[in-house]
Amino acid sequence: MLKHLRPALVMILAMTAITGLAYPLAMTGVAGAVFPAEAAGSLLVRDGQVVGSSLIGQAFTGDRYFQGRPSATMAADPADPAKSVPAPYNAAASGGSNLGPTSAALVERVTADAAARRAQNPGAAVPVDLVTTTASGLDPHISPEAAYFQVPRVAAARGLPAADLRRLVDGRVEGRLFGIIGEPRVNVLALNLALDAAGRR
Repeated sequence: MLKHLRPALVMILAMTAITGLAYPLAMTGVAGAVFPAEAAGSLLVRDGQVVGSSLIGQAFTGDRYFQGRPSATMAADPADPAKSVPAPYNAAASGGSNLGPTSAALVERVTADAAARRAQNPGAAVPVDLVTTTASGLDPHISPEAAYFQVPRVAAARGLPAADLRRLVDGRVEGRLFGIIGEPRVNVLALNLALDAAGRR
């Protein structure tokens, strides 16, 4: 019996060492050498301090900043851990709201958000990504149209010419991957960092 068990045990140990240890360590080493920034989390730094990741959105609420998409992520309520409360861009709880198109709560929330956006820029069509969430709840990007839509609000709050902000957005538009995959987009955190940097010049 031992004669038959020994090869099986050796194979289990060997495959565990190869696929569970050696391969992950090798891939981590290769990723760190070839893509050091991405392997470290695509972190964004300002004045020597990490301020976030280009892969995870942040909740910007003030008028002085461009704002991202709504986020449906939740967190435990500190007062009652059995309950959940909204926690935008909570990377530990990635996920959407799971509300369907016939959900009254979803219609009410989108209607209220659209009305608030229209009040910020009367007469302009509200880009759909400014009132809808993503499946992950963590999307750091908005469409160029969503960024341009916010230019009047940010310009008024900062006392800057709208044309200057439009040029700032122009410089932050990321094209399609390989020219064909995905849609043009703007990373909100990177745009706001560029906005602060421009304001200090």
